[in-house]
Amino acid sequence: MSSEPLVGVSADPEEGTLKRALGVPSLTLFGLVYMVPLTVFTTYGIVTVESGGRVPLAYVFTLAAMIFTARSYARMAAAFPVAGSAYAYTQKTFGAPVGFLAGWSLLLDYLFLPMLNYLVIGLYLNAAVPAIPQWLIVVVTIALVTVLNIVGIVSVARANVLIIAVQAIFIVVFLIMSVVTISGSGSVDVMAPFRGDGTAGGLGPVLAGAAILCLSFLGFDAVSTLSEEAKDAKRDVPKAIMMATLICGVLFVILSYASQLVFPSNAFADVDSGSLDVMQSAGGAFLAAFFTAAYVAGATGSALTSQASVARILYAMGRDGVLPRKVFGHVSVKFSTPTWAILVVSVISLLAVVIDLAILASVVSFGALVAFSAVNLTVVKHYFIDEGEKNVLNNLVLPLIGFALTVWLWFSLSGEALTIGLIWLALGLLWLAVVTKGFRRPTPVLDMKE
Repeated sequence: MSSEPLVGVSADPEEGTLKRALGVPSLTLFGLVYMVPLTVFTTYGIVTVESGGRVPLAYVFTLAAMIFTARSYARMAAAFPVAGSAYAYTQKTFGAPVGFLAGWSLLLDYLFLPMLNYLVIGLYLNAAVPAIPQWLIVVVTIALVTVLNIVGIVSVARANVLIIAVQAIFIVVFLIMSVVTISGSGSVDVMAPFRGDGTAGGLGPVLAGAAILCLSFLGFDAVSTLSEEAKDAKRDVPKAIMMATLICGVLFVILSYASQLVFPSNAFADVDSGSLDVMQSAGGAFLAAFFTAAYVAGATGSALTSQASVARILYAMGRDGVLPRKVFGHVSVKFSTPTWAILVVSVISLLAVVIDLAILASVVSFGALVAFSAVNLTVVKHYFIDEGEKNVLNNLVLPLIGFALTVWLWFSLSGEALTIGLIWLALGLLWLAVVTKGFRRPTPVLDMKE
């Protein structure tokens, strides 16, 4: 065992503990890799069609909502520096049953986000090397990511450095080649990405696209799940949350804007991989190949971090007794990681072989928006009501703006995504009834002590 400070010390010698090893740079990097700067291209074709060629404008709306929500996460992370994220915050402010349902909704996007990454990795690598079946690529990637996560969170942080470097180089090359391409194309309508291509008018389609794009901002939420592995959670986690959100938000707007100037059309060869048409227009076969390599590296990094995060959400709920403690509350003595939770996520991720990209993206956004809404309300409950800090702007107005914006985006999702999400919440309520013996017993409470 390492001599570094440990948290969650258990009286059971069969159980390990989480290790405090991450500072602001590693936490911010974790958020950046989780969001993947190149994730703008994951749903690029889908959102271009949905918004009528106004992806940058859709990102502006999403970023506005996420800044308020990230601020709420930062404040709650300072108040409760523990693993569990929205689950822990709502549990401590609104009670265990509400905390469970918030955690359950969070599980929806966290369980599906690794799946989303494995799906696009298989899609793009199969396009590059058709001889290798997509399902085989998915299975091999899941196995690799699982091993890295079991070995430990420090190994994940180290891998992130290389992944971010590859993406940073690609972004610079892409922007340079885009400027060259645009400069040589004659007259360019620089406002077209905000006005649209005329295929979908009004604000509704833009908001529908913005709702889907919420999945791009899950990185700041992921940072909060590592509170029990941060060196100074009350100081470092809030800083990392805001930095990751702002950096990636600006990058998303810039990249989508350049993409729509380079390829001002929604006539994609394949909507799911519409970004390949953008790359071909900006830099031909070279840029398309470079993009595939950088994008797959980024998606692999996101799979690493998203699997790590959902495993810790499951760990927090397992430690609480809401999920079976023997499986989800277990931490490996050798690796200081929640081994069984990681393996469960890996098995669920195998659905990436059969699931549809558009449905998957919308469902991930549904789970995210429910959790985001809940966390905005926890700021009001904890600071303004419970603690009596009557700073109206910070503790009431700003979090309520964040809540209103997330609810607005939530109801802008497709009917199919809303249906699947509501069914998931109903299943969560049913499981809660089972755990509490028909609500006759109290919901187990998470132990927040280090």
